[in-house]
Amino acid sequence: MPEFIDAHGIAIVYDVHPAKGEPRAVVQLLHGVGEHAGRYARLIEALTAQGYAVWAADHRGHGRTGMTQHGGDIARLGHLGPGGLRAALAAMWQFSEQIRAENAGLPLMLLGHSGGSVLAQMLVNMHPEAYDGLILTGSALRMPGSIRASGLNKPWDGPEAMGTEWLSSDLSVGRAFLDDSLTTSEEPIKLIGVLDSLRMYGLPRKNLGRDIPVLLMVGREDTVGGPRSVHKLAAAYRTRSGLTDVTTLVYPDTRHEIFNDLSQADVRADLLAWLDKRFPVRD
Repeated sequence: MPEFIDAHGIAIVYDVHPAKGEPRAVVQLLHGVGEHAGRYARLIEALTAQGYAVWAADHRGHGRTGMTQHGGDIARLGHLGPGGLRAALAAMWQFSEQIRAENAGLPLMLLGHSGGSVLAQMLVNMHPEAYDGLILTGSALRMPGSIRASGLNKPWDGPEAMGTEWLSSDLSVGRAFLDDSLTTSEEPIKLIGVLDSLRMYGLPRKNLGRDIPVLLMVGREDTVGGPRSVHKLAAAYRTRSGLTDVTTLVYPDTRHEIFNDLSQADVRADLLAWLDKRFPVRD
């Protein structure tokens, strides 16, 4: 397993999935809180088949990175460790720089899901010159009242509830999440802490300086942000950041993990169609 060492000496484990044939762009995949990059196999397969290389790390405290970082203590999975959110963000910027260095001349896109979409928003704010596209799923406007990190399963709570129904309307996804030794079902706010949860708040940067394309994809039944919050985020990218190519897609009867819900084939097809239009095969 390849890895790099962050500023705090923590080994960040990552995978490189080469594109089939001549690569036309690179996608840096940022997973959500409490999970890991290994849960995106079908998405990665679809992207690489169409000529997109995918680089995906297990974030600070998460997945394989977290198991090593916390000495194999499963109870500590999801805890970011020294430096908290800011260190996790810096590690993903370090990863972006490595991807750029090893893929000179290829466009680089950020694809962030849920907590990873928060990091992706922050990275674009800080380094707009580094990215050629932004894809956010399970995302939200990062403001109080527009993003939730607790009580996510409330609409489905009951005596028979697993606690993971909020992830997908395909209940086998929630069961697999609970059975996965590299995930944790602890509420995000408990993993991240109050202070770092507050640090997640923020708006898209004013006058970004680059007109990069943005794709926002959300399930109508997503309890983290949902369509209302994502429409606000899209508006902020247009009005604050000055972006002209902002697309929002809402999926009915779909919950938080749109790449793992019953509509996932449509979601992947829409993503590939959006990418193909903006990053066509080079002659």
